[in-house]
Amino acid sequence: MREVVLLCWRDTGHPQGGGSERYLEEVGRALAASGVKVTLRTARYGGAPKREHVDGIDISRGGGRFSVYPRALAAIALGRLGIGPMRGLRPDAVIDTQNGIPFFASAVAGAPVTVLVHHCHREQWPVAGALVGRVGWWVESRLSPRAHRRNQYLTVSLPSAEELAALGVERERIAVVRNGAGALPAGVDAGSQATRTAHPSLVVLSRLVPHKQIEDALATVARLRRSIDGVHLDVIGGGWWEEPLRERAHELGIERSVTFHGHVSEERKHELLSRAWVHVLPSRKEGWGLAVIEAAQHGVPTVGYRSSRGLTDSIIDGVSGLLVGDFDELSAAVESLLLDEESRIVLGEKARIRAREFSWEQTASGVLDVLAATARGERVSGLVGSTHAGDESRVRHRLTPRPT
Repeated sequence: MREVVLLCWRDTGHPQGGGSERYLEEVGRALAASGVKVTLRTARYGGAPKREHVDGIDISRGGGRFSVYPRALAAIALGRLGIGPMRGLRPDAVIDTQNGIPFFASAVAGAPVTVLVHHCHREQWPVAGALVGRVGWWVESRLSPRAHRRNQYLTVSLPSAEELAALGVERERIAVVRNGAGALPAGVDAGSQATRTAHPSLVVLSRLVPHKQIEDALATVARLRRSIDGVHLDVIGGGWWEEPLRERAHELGIERSVTFHGHVSEERKHELLSRAWVHVLPSRKEGWGLAVIEAAQHGVPTVGYRSSRGLTDSIIDGVSGLLVGDFDELSAAVESLLLDEESRIVLGEKARIRAREFSWEQTASGVLDVLAATARGERVSGLVGSTHAGDESRVRHRLTPRPT
């Protein structure tokens, strides 16, 4: 593998960047470190340069929320002709990240395209408005599977693979490479009894957007204040939904029991996680839930919704965290863990053990295997690059020739 192009509507520096962007850039960073030329094409945003070289990745930016797609295609097409910011482009493989809408890179790439899908967006499209939501879901569920009927698919969890199969994507073309986890920042202690707050402490690590349903975490605090003195919630992360969340905290009368930290450094993020007792992730939809593993690195168990799909892969229910069905169960589970120190510590330590099974190096190796297979004209299916306990019975990893 000599050269790879990564396409994504945002990068991790974007104010709304999150776990899906982190996944792609960690893979790109590892590929670059191995000698592969890596170019990331993404949208431009305030304060971001058009071109930048970060951790071995050449970043090319252009366009906004919607215009990023046609402008990326134009940049690739012109680049192959020796024109523009991506001139001289000769990729061996392309990753087309579908955050609801793909780039349709096959039209211009001149190389095998792998479609990266973290999860399907059926539940999220209504937030975009009635018309945009209908069109977006049609593109994601109808147009994209048809347009990419000969392409390799890549996703991050077994539930997301099932969602793609339900849209008509052949299982033989769906590879699963789970998220990794980085080492704790230098100088930050892993969570322990010594780092925990004296008061009952909850944490949410998430982008602040409607489908993350942070309101349920706020309502949980409001309910638990009646029975648990001093309970406090730290909300780590930013996003355009922050003001409505602050207003909701005011309506619930819990402003002093909630701290909105906004975007923070990696060091500060892990310091806050190390202080927490329980991590709450009430998201309507997750592809995997990187925040689950980052909290687990500090021995902090996560409580989340089973219906989010991806959390059923990142959380082992009753072992490394708790999965619940609705808000009442969510608040009851959180209350139980706050009051039962022994159960909380047992779940947290098992979560910590599981977190050690994940690394970005392992993730990058799995993605490289998939890209190399596509370059050879082969397909990859099933769980790739995982040897986690209990996975063996679910693994389907095989290579099949790609039809010409």
